[in-house]
Amino acid sequence: MHLHRLPEVMHRWLPDTIWRGPHAATQPPTLYLTFDDGPIPEETPWVLEQLAQFNAKALFFCVGDNLLRHPDVARQVVAAGHQLGNHTHHHLSGWSTPAAAYYADIARCQQALDAVLPAGAPRFFRPPYGRLTPSLNRHLRPDYRIVMWDLLTCDYDRDYAPEKCLRDALRLTRPGSVVVFHDSLKASGNLRYVLPRYLAHFAGQGFRFELL
Repeated sequence: MHLHRLPEVMHRWLPDTIWRGPHAATQPPTLYLTFDDGPIPEETPWVLEQLAQFNAKALFFCVGDNLLRHPDVARQVVAAGHQLGNHTHHHLSGWSTPAAAYYADIARCQQALDAVLPAGAPRFFRPPYGRLTPSLNRHLRPDYRIVMWDLLTCDYDRDYAPEKCLRDALRLTRPGSVVVFHDSLKASGNLRYVLPRYLAHFAGQGFRFELL
């Protein structure tokens, strides 16, 4: 069983976080694509190629360790007009990591991001696994726009048939959805099947793919 959408109670538990985009009810309909866990040279440049075919923009939540290894890939993302966000340096869970260590890990990732982002770029944060406590949320909100999601594609599950991953993603997407894919090796099999078909489907329906 795949949990594509978190319970509504989480919205109240983590107030002032972003679950859907700002244009959920506008025409033409809009989607907000996000990619977690990169950047890596094996997947991220391929994602950029797919997005460019549909003039789609996206927000990439970077693991700081990957960012330090592949700053050139991160610069490709920025040069293509996309955004970068913070996904902690070591992909830590906010439920099991002591607060001081969690904040330090975020700060380390942000330092790497600041080295590739233009001055004054907005700061975005997504907690790995969506695991964030109300206390952590309150602490981070003054410095970051905290982005959760309306649809998790679960593309990282290697036991999830690509055809079903696509069908479920198409079925559960709605105008204004913040959608999570992963530019990671683990997700590659599903990502490379689902993403081009997902983009083609919603572009054909008149959707735009915009930045948050």
